Amino acid sequence: MTAPNFTRGPAIVGKSVRKLFRRKTGEVVTALDNVSIEVRHGALTALVGPDGAGKTTLIRLIAGLMAPDGGSLSVLDVDVVADPQSVQDRTGYMPQKFGLYEDLSVEENLGLYADLRGVSAEERREVYPRLMEMTALGPFTKRLAGRLSGGMKQKLGLACTLVRSPDLLLLDEPTVGVDPLSRRELWEIILRLVEKEGLTVLLSTAYLDEAERCQNVIVLREGKVLADGAPESVTAKAAGRAFRLDPPAGETARSLQAHLLDEAAIVDAVPQGGRVRIVSASDKPPDIAPLANAKVEPVAPRFEDGFMMLLRQSADSRPSAGTIAVEQSERRPGEGLAVEVKDLVRQFGTFTAVDHVNFEVKRGEIFGLLGPNGAGKTTTFRMLCGLLPATGGTLRVAGVDLAGARASARQHIGYVAQKFSLYGQLSVVENLAFFASAYGLRGRRRSERIDWAIEQFELKALAALPTGQLPGGFKQRLAMAAALMHAPEILFLDEATSGADPLARREFWRRIAALADSGVTVIVTTHFMEEAEYCDHIAVLDQGRILAKGTPAEIRERGRAAAGHEPTMEDAFIAIVEDARRDESGATAKAA
Repeated sequence: MTAPNFTRGPAIVGKSVRKLFRRKTGEVVTALDNVSIEVRHGALTALVGPDGAGKTTLIRLIAGLMAPDGGSLSVLDVDVVADPQSVQDRTGYMPQKFGLYEDLSVEENLGLYADLRGVSAEERREVYPRLMEMTALGPFTKRLAGRLSGGMKQKLGLACTLVRSPDLLLLDEPTVGVDPLSRRELWEIILRLVEKEGLTVLLSTAYLDEAERCQNVIVLREGKVLADGAPESVTAKAAGRAFRLDPPAGETARSLQAHLLDEAAIVDAVPQGGRVRIVSASDKPPDIAPLANAKVEPVAPRFEDGFMMLLRQSADSRPSAGTIAVEQSERRPGEGLAVEVKDLVRQFGTFTAVDHVNFEVKRGEIFGLLGPNGAGKTTTFRMLCGLLPATGGTLRVAGVDLAGARASARQHIGYVAQKFSLYGQLSVVENLAFFASAYGLRGRRRSERIDWAIEQFELKALAALPTGQLPGGFKQRLAMAAALMHAPEILFLDEATSGADPLARREFWRRIAALADSGVTVIVTTHFMEEAEYCDHIAVLDQGRILAKGTPAEIRERGRAAAGHEPTMEDAFIAIVEDARRDESGATAKAA
């Protein structure tokens, strides 16, 4: 990447910036606490940190959409408090939920944002072709935005943000909810803007591998700056402390990780390539019982390792391990099938969203359904949950044939949708009470389950807070708690970790593993490919068809990695999808 322009002053200067919010409960929350930062012109800078760290608040202050309660903030040499309009005229801002109009076409959305930014007809003739070429949306200008895949919507949102060439581009988690292929394409666009056009870009991200690609990283936690510098300076904090180990015979990487997360000598532990990657609190492998029979080898530290070290050093207490006590299922893992799918088809008019899909899931398994945006995963989920009838094929869930008993099957199922089905105006307790009643729980049983959910998901301190004011990680906890109110046999999780930070994802998967160990079957979709390592079996879909099935190890074998590196799950995912699309394109061309 080309070096940023250090001959000019900083593009953004914040000194002792403070921002306070008052919740409806009357509590005052300090979102930013004496934050001081500098962002250089022409640089690509990342904001990272746990949920509630203050990333979105800081970006909105820089964009001139809110005023700080203390300190000073200069953006493009303008006092953003004194003249926010001047900053907004020169800044492109893409929030997490960019406001596309789904009933308008790609071209009409661009035109609307061009009108709002005062872009002349002559300027449009010059900029539109460049934006369409950059985003590869040229062939889809007449398509309605509502019919675009998630990745294409993000690219259209970026194009609308760039319709008037800005001096500063602010991106709030631009790749959230985007599959690995689309994420790669978005990053190619961002890097081109920085390297070829010298644009200054500040972005927040939940993907720590993205932060590694930036020239500068600002790490926030609870409104305070923990680090500000090159990514390598964060990675260096884990130097000599990163190790990889093979699980002992008869133990899975997932179960070993769960044991290690309870150890004070371990800063972090995650499954990786069938093994467990750990970050030790010291510069040698800890002498603890779970490692007594494990083969341990040192590995080069990565940014995520250093990030976890920073978080550990900034707090006296360890983060929640996310354990959970659940009611034991009457049937133990491995005893029979929880889900049977045979020749499943779903058509919407002439469009086939799911095309003769086949798979089985054993009781107590964690089964991963992976695929690009628009692959048919959510449609498959909705059919499995009895929310959508199949056009053809056979579906059996918890022993119930969904062809004639969808309502009965739903009593055995918990479902967490991509966009959590919570009621923002209701408090945490009120949401739990609503879902308990919806599942038919009454009286003492309902009270017991509400108490269980508040305790198990650590929601007591926020029980009276309106759900709309919860940080993302706590919304995720509440959505999962609501789905488990009736102690279902099968739990469906549709991209439930989308946008969640690394700490929240570790807590989430610790709970999922405990559910599976108790006999609950879990079926999950995710765009974090490393999360597939927690699964027992995986299926990869694209264009409504299954391209590959197997264990994580079997799927990884299909990946292509750089020389000297073992293929990751993301390498395998991209290779499987690209190979299938190439074969289909070749067959189509040959037939023509």
